[in-house]
Amino acid sequence: MRNHHRPLVALGAAALLGIACAADAAPRVVASIPPVHALVGEVMAGVAEPILLVPPGTSPHGYQMRPSEAAALQEAQLVVWVGPDLETYLVRPLASLAGGARQVQLTAVPGMTLLPAREGGVWAEHDHDDDHEDGATAHDDHGHDEEHEHTHAAAEDQPIDAHIWLSVANAGVIVDAVATALAEIDPGNATTYAANAASARAALRALADELEQTLKPVRERPFVVAHDAWQYMERELGLRAAGSITVSPDRPPSAQRLSELRRTIAERGAVCIFAEPQYRTDLVEVLVAGTGARAGVLDPLGTEAWPASGGRYADLMRANAAALADCLGAAS
Repeated sequence: MRNHHRPLVALGAAALLGIACAADAAPRVVASIPPVHALVGEVMAGVAEPILLVPPGTSPHGYQMRPSEAAALQEAQLVVWVGPDLETYLVRPLASLAGGARQVQLTAVPGMTLLPAREGGVWAEHDHDDDHEDGATAHDDHGHDEEHEHTHAAAEDQPIDAHIWLSVANAGVIVDAVATALAEIDPGNATTYAANAASARAALRALADELEQTLKPVRERPFVVAHDAWQYMERELGLRAAGSITVSPDRPPSAQRLSELRRTIAERGAVCIFAEPQYRTDLVEVLVAGTGARAGVLDPLGTEAWPASGGRYADLMRANAAALADCLGAAS
């Protein structure tokens, strides 16, 4: 006798198989900028690769998304971004394209140390030993395992400095937040995410010690940066930045501003002026001329080192620490 139910059985098995495959599919995760992408990738190691939204070498300030990036947002189950203070371009697309995705805005994560945006391009001198102590103890054990409180150094209505990833302690908070979010959308791999996060935090503790040893000999030497991206690293490692060339990455400095910076360089004995790959280097040459200061390059987004490093957060931080140590140390 012919089995009339066999096709239905086959279809039912196929449907069950499809459900199982869907359940086992790796989560679709989008990260906004390379340093954040690198940290997310460490937590997802062995499961899947996150998608990078803003390509290396591109500033997130005023970025315009391509259709492929909009499509990635639309398909995402988790989006990790810094926040509207850095990535204004993402606010509307997140609402219109990724409304169904789990979203982690890093500047809103409990335990994240947030510093106020500095006004003007010449900054008052301060006791950097006190700052270093504050930065180092904002998260005990470099952000490891303790119950965090949301740390605001600014008033609620004051703009924040959004370059939060340039604090190694904050990187530990990012790792924990990503592991928690991933476990919520992909509980089957929660154990892997937790183990990867623990490994990443251990590596970050070692990195913080390494950076401190690299920069300890040059902590007393003032310098000027291209734009105010380095406050977190300054505070955490006790460095002395005297000012920035631009107030906003979108606006070139005026002649008056350049004149003020030249006076600051002379008065405070700034020994290095640091450009960035994304911005004009001729302004550094103008400031360096006739001052005795040296020129260097700092790279908050990993523009230069990213392809060679394979996108590792530790390589980004080591490269910038080495650039600071080389320029400030050679100036002695």
